Amino acid sequence: MTLEKVEKAALDIPMESNKVKKRFTLPHIYVLLFLFITLAAIATYFVPAGVYERIPGPEGRTTIDPDSFQWVERSPVGLTEFMTVIPRGLVAAGEVVFFTFIIGGIFAVIRNTGLIEIGVDRLTRKFSTRSITLIPVLMVVFATVCSLIGTQELSLVYVPVILPLMIAMGYDSMVAAAVALVATTAGFMTGFLNPINTGLGQKISGLPVFSGIEMRFIAFVVFVLVGIFYIVRYAQKIKRNPKSSLVYEEDVSKRTVYLNKSEGNKPGATMRQKVAFLVLFGFFVLLVYGVLAKGWFMLEMAGLFILMGIVVGIISGLSLTNICEGFNEGFREVLVGAIIIGVARAVAVVLEDGQVMDTIVNSLGAAVGEFPAIFSAIGMFFVQMLFSFLVPSGSGQALVTMPILAPLSDLIGVTRQTAVLAYQFGDGLGNILFPTSGYFLATLALAGVPWQKWVRFYMPLFLIWLVLAIVFLIIAQLIQWHG
Repeated sequence: MTLEKVEKAALDIPMESNKVKKRFTLPHIYVLLFLFITLAAIATYFVPAGVYERIPGPEGRTTIDPDSFQWVERSPVGLTEFMTVIPRGLVAAGEVVFFTFIIGGIFAVIRNTGLIEIGVDRLTRKFSTRSITLIPVLMVVFATVCSLIGTQELSLVYVPVILPLMIAMGYDSMVAAAVALVATTAGFMTGFLNPINTGLGQKISGLPVFSGIEMRFIAFVVFVLVGIFYIVRYAQKIKRNPKSSLVYEEDVSKRTVYLNKSEGNKPGATMRQKVAFLVLFGFFVLLVYGVLAKGWFMLEMAGLFILMGIVVGIISGLSLTNICEGFNEGFREVLVGAIIIGVARAVAVVLEDGQVMDTIVNSLGAAVGEFPAIFSAIGMFFVQMLFSFLVPSGSGQALVTMPILAPLSDLIGVTRQTAVLAYQFGDGLGNILFPTSGYFLATLALAGVPWQKWVRFYMPLFLIWLVLAIVFLIIAQLIQWHG
């Protein structure tokens, strides 16, 4: 190589290295939510106000009379209402916000007892040569449980339990969050025996409860298998190269705590810790019984978790001061996620203040009726997905939308069974994407996964599931599925 070429090459190197490729990054979640709140407030000045009459619905719930819509005087959100909407959102979402704090606190206390470290160490050794098999096993269990009882909020319980295990096995926080969120969502939205969305949606639509189970079970298998394949593929990549993790920086301290401590010989559990393990297991059995038999939800579970932290902490040998500080430690870890839940709830608060929520429902229902018959079910699916952004509650969405879309489906040639399936898919897919979903943001907070990075991880799977949902709805439409 000539001197001239060497000098030219040397000059070219810094020029190339100085070129910085700018990658698009989502704004901070607070910025996005404030933008949504602002747009919702502006909409109250332009969208006509309207209301449906509320009437008693299935199981004592309040639903709407689909024939009662009427226009009312516009009530746009003023400066005072806008100024207080975020605090009011925090109040409205108080149950989820404080449940998130309690979950964070209880698992910090249990972590301080050493029980998690012991359990993780034993499971890591047991699955040391086949750790990847644990992912599909956990996902099938979580998906099946959610398809039977319809409680996606159990992700809040799953993540703190499996997070240390996934880190110790060489995976990351994203895998832990994904195993819980993807599995429960697949089970929830296909819900072959789900009382929360399938059962309620069918009751409102005048269908036999849990009819059409064959199609829903096939959908359950397909969606769960696709979710498992997607997560296992990512997990194997992390196993080969930990730095390829989307949350590598966020997991630094977790790897220090769980990965390093899983190596070497560990002392066995003390007698107090063994008793604490049994008591802890008893509390979880009581939790399952309460959810299934007594209809417990976040308030009851939070109360049980507080008691669990105190009892298990004392049995393990922690002082009362250590238990209190453990709760404080956990509160700090989930603070941002808990606040985000309340901020997200403010979007719906604004729309309710301006009395435009019912107008949106009425307009979306009318829009579906304009689609060609073959696209009507797909139109319902996208309408339900859009509405789930505003009302991130499966039962709440059913009570508001199905009284309108069920009779409308008769007029446009879509079976009511297909209309319920469109509701299930539309509600489920967005539950682990939209930043207005409270339990979802709380789960990410417990896992320590930023929402923006979750979107990068989940978006390809979201698009795959979106296509699958459309395929199932087209099949249901073509065969005129009645169940």
